[in-house]
Amino acid sequence: MDYRHLGNSGLKISEIAYGNWLTHGSRVEADAATACVRAALDNGISTFDTADVYANTKAESVLGEALKGERRESLEILTKVYWPTGPAGHNDSGLSAKHIRESIDGSLRRLQTDYVDLYRAHRYDTETPLEETMQAFADVVRRGKALYIGVSEWTAEQIREGHRLASDPGIRLISSQPQYSMLWRVIEDEVVPTCEELGLSQIVWSPVARGILTGKYLPGQPLPEGSRAAHEEVGGSISGRVNDDALLTAVRGLKPVADEVGLSMAQLAVAWVLQNSNVAAAIIGASRPEQVVENVKAAGVTLEPEVPATIDTVLGEHVQRDPRPDRGQRAEEAPQLTVRVTPSTSRD
Repeated sequence: MDYRHLGNSGLKISEIAYGNWLTHGSRVEADAATACVRAALDNGISTFDTADVYANTKAESVLGEALKGERRESLEILTKVYWPTGPAGHNDSGLSAKHIRESIDGSLRRLQTDYVDLYRAHRYDTETPLEETMQAFADVVRRGKALYIGVSEWTAEQIREGHRLASDPGIRLISSQPQYSMLWRVIEDEVVPTCEELGLSQIVWSPVARGILTGKYLPGQPLPEGSRAAHEEVGGSISGRVNDDALLTAVRGLKPVADEVGLSMAQLAVAWVLQNSNVAAAIIGASRPEQVVENVKAAGVTLEPEVPATIDTVLGEHVQRDPRPDRGQRAEEAPQLTVRVTPSTSRD
């Protein structure tokens, strides 16, 4: 396992992180989840990604229990805030000072830790002044409940303004968490250049495009039982792609590329995102320990320049650079495009 600095901070994280969206507390029983976490630890993964909304707080609880007894100093625990949990009352979501303060305390209880290494805005909040959000995050850091702050699925414009405001109280954004894969490259044109300029790294989710890049979805064939496409929560968001025979045929064309470099298709997909110098880590999920063991083999892989070029040729028009929801992304996953900022006298 290799370890990379997160943004322009001194924090290092494992270039492959273990995430538990759609697994812990929902699809995977606690014993299996613990076995996956153990496999991650045994294979050098030190970075664990979760969120309070995953399985309506259960994912954090399962992860906290699975990591209990591990040396805290050897781990990087990451969680997020924004979506509603519990009864979803009128103050139970968003990035208000109230919701952030209450959510961090709940996350720490469930994770059984005194602090998280990185606390992130899970989406952009168009209903809360950005100054309020950044000041609330700064307060979390000052209270020692998080060491660093970041964002997830923010546009370049939103990141730039958040970075400016976060610098006011001496707290810096160091991380962006977007979707990124061979097929989904929306961040490359604006988000990545902005983050490189401002000193943020990407921690990317869905590097295997929710399983599409593993090659397990075949043209004209039923969805594999237990796959994410067959999952009630996720399946609808990728139904267009897993039923696109032309896309699935193109993806099958990656098999000879993977064979040539001695990787599985999943390993090739994870290794591909790690070739981007602005990516600090790729998040993998797993329902079985052997999946963790296999995906970790993408760590430390260097692809020769002709490999990404061949991948571009194979995938062709199926590469998606437009974030419009009508091209396959769930509306709630599309970043909000409007930055709301109240008047401020603060300057860079």
